[in-house]
Amino acid sequence: MDSISLKALAKINIGLDVTGIRDDGYHEVRMIMQTVNLFDKLTIKKTADGSITMSTNLKFLPVDSDNLCIKAAELLIKEFGIKEGVHIDLEKHIPVAAGMAGGSTDAAAVLFGVNKLFNLKLSKKDMMERGVKIGADVPYCIMRGTALAEGIGEILSPLPPMIKCPVLIAKPGISVSTKQVYQSLDACFDTVKHPDIDGLISDIKAGDLKSLCNNMGNVLEEVTIPLHPIIADIKANMMENGAVGAMMSGSGPTVFGFFDDNKKAKSAKEALTKTGMVKQLYLTTIFNNKN
Repeated sequence: MDSISLKALAKINIGLDVTGIRDDGYHEVRMIMQTVNLFDKLTIKKTADGSITMSTNLKFLPVDSDNLCIKAAELLIKEFGIKEGVHIDLEKHIPVAAGMAGGSTDAAAVLFGVNKLFNLKLSKKDMMERGVKIGADVPYCIMRGTALAEGIGEILSPLPPMIKCPVLIAKPGISVSTKQVYQSLDACFDTVKHPDIDGLISDIKAGDLKSLCNNMGNVLEEVTIPLHPIIADIKANMMENGAVGAMMSGSGPTVFGFFDDNKKAKSAKEALTKTGMVKQLYLTTIFNNKN
């Protein structure tokens, strides 16, 4: 095998709670992570000269060691003393810096691809243990599906698959500073409303979409939305157009909406398009490991 083509799937947070701040500055979290069928495409090819290079369809993305894809390839090639190199071509569709683990899922795909290309025989667990060295979300992006993430996001517990439903994903044309969001949260940590993560887990086990949407919560909305009110406007538009529930993913600014009917979801997509509030808009579905 000289090349491999892969899909790197995005994630959303059905629930996101921050439970504390560690002495090293990292935040303790409890999050429910969910993979969706929105993906980047990667092609990884062996190169004879030992170089690790990269190309992408987005000119503003780094293609050097600042990119997690390069870091992932370097990690395995160095560890296993591989003499050949790789070229990674990334076709980016997942919104960038949008709370959807786009960079982490690309890195996870590279770990998977290099493992296959060079027959390293690493298990999923092996790759997850290496992935955390690249980023806290990388192990989850290797696992995929529905999972509870704790610690700084690296302690993962698989959950039963979430009910499959249409998902509308919308990113406005703004950027959010994750650092600024967490600094704002720190300043009001004692007064924010924390979501019921255990209740959400019960809803997932029961397959109850309506109850899940009623219980969804993201503690970071309380600080991100005042900084970027358009997020609340997008949520409201989705709800007005038939979403069972809508919420910001991660630290934002991406908003997702769950629908119980594909026709409603398509109509909501058309309505949101007309507002001009969003730069990227996708209608997709829930992914689970039984897909």
